[in-house]
Amino acid sequence: MIGADVNMLSGSVFKGLLRISIPIMIMNVLQSLISVIDMTILGYMVNDDAVGSVGASSTLITFITTLLIGISVGSNVIVAKYIGKNDMEGSQKAVGTSVLFSLVGGTFLLVLGLAFANPLLRLMNCPETLFEDATLYFRLYFLGVPFLMLYNFCASILRATGDSKRPMYILTAGGILKIVLNFVLLYVTDMTVEAVGISTIVSSVFSGSLCFLALVKHDGFIKFKLKHFKFYIEQFKGILFIGVPAGLQSGLYSLANVVIAVAVNGFGPAATKGISIANNFDNVLYQIAVAPSLAAMPYISQNVSHGNASRAQNSFYKAILITVMLGASFGALSAIFSRQLSSLISKDPLVIKYSMQKMVIISSTYFIAGINEIFCAGLRGLGRSILPTIATFVFLFLLRFFWVYVLFPLVPNFTFLYLVWPVGWTLSIFTLFIPLFKSFNKAKQKTLN
Repeated sequence: MIGADVNMLSGSVFKGLLRISIPIMIMNVLQSLISVIDMTILGYMVNDDAVGSVGASSTLITFITTLLIGISVGSNVIVAKYIGKNDMEGSQKAVGTSVLFSLVGGTFLLVLGLAFANPLLRLMNCPETLFEDATLYFRLYFLGVPFLMLYNFCASILRATGDSKRPMYILTAGGILKIVLNFVLLYVTDMTVEAVGISTIVSSVFSGSLCFLALVKHDGFIKFKLKHFKFYIEQFKGILFIGVPAGLQSGLYSLANVVIAVAVNGFGPAATKGISIANNFDNVLYQIAVAPSLAAMPYISQNVSHGNASRAQNSFYKAILITVMLGASFGALSAIFSRQLSSLISKDPLVIKYSMQKMVIISSTYFIAGINEIFCAGLRGLGRSILPTIATFVFLFLLRFFWVYVLFPLVPNFTFLYLVWPVGWTLSIFTLFIPLFKSFNKAKQKTLN
């Protein structure tokens, strides 16, 4: 059987993508909601300053972690390629290489986070009243990063076989554990943000260990074997060739958000708290919008490797349809109920106003981000990972610098500031359109020959 849940090489593409996308969506939304719940708990049990401290460091945390987590995309595509070729030995070598890389990369991030927490938050223009607690949370978070990396790589490998349910179940259990620990530590101790940090560490260790155990107990293409726990040149080069551009793209995207956050932080603590609240809800929508792209990537990679480029292209179209269905509907609801959602975390009218300004614009347009991610996923599944990174660098990174430092001073309005998101996504889609379809046609010609 090719996949634990879905055989990507036959059957209904639409149903198969949905069966993979929905668990990914639930898993990623739960991961995002856990952060929202953290801030909600702090808002009710501590104060708004604790909320702002966690929120002030969250954008920077996302930037640093996504830089290497994005590389897990390389594992997904390479393992899917070996499955498509029916090469079990190559797939298991890719698994061993991926697990080792996740631990090495996670350890690197741990050292980076502990050593540079203070200067990085200074660079972020973090408000002085929030600085001490933000630094503490930042450092605690990074103590669990090696296991967070391990979870993401193992989950990416499981998804390459069509198994997106087990990562969802594992993350759900880890999220419940984290929430329970939050309440216990905040209730029985005098801790504030450190309670959230400690519960994050425990949750990461739990989730990473269980996801790795799933590979150890697997009996097929993605079984982890100790003899393969090394860097294999062919597999490592393949993972890096796909994963490094994907990681850079994720990192650049997050760094661009840091640029926006720096501009907003300059308006004071209320603005920082407001955008922190909006970021958490927007991140939930982002995970909904991009889930089909994570399902489409192994679909495209497996079918192209198997010699069925037409089915790969069909999966691209179906993924766009699913993204528009999910992203547009949930985005509209988030925009309509932005005030009610923001007030769940803060009761300060000014904080709520700042939060709503961002949510109304970004929530209603996140489906465009989902479409852009599917274009990127299509190119990666076809073995072209550099072009999406270039498009991200130009339209989701450089454009935001220009927007913030040149255009925003001319139009110092937050509504105008946030328009850079949908504008950048749209320009990126237009740039990737022709190269993607040329690549699909080339894959079809190769199959015919």
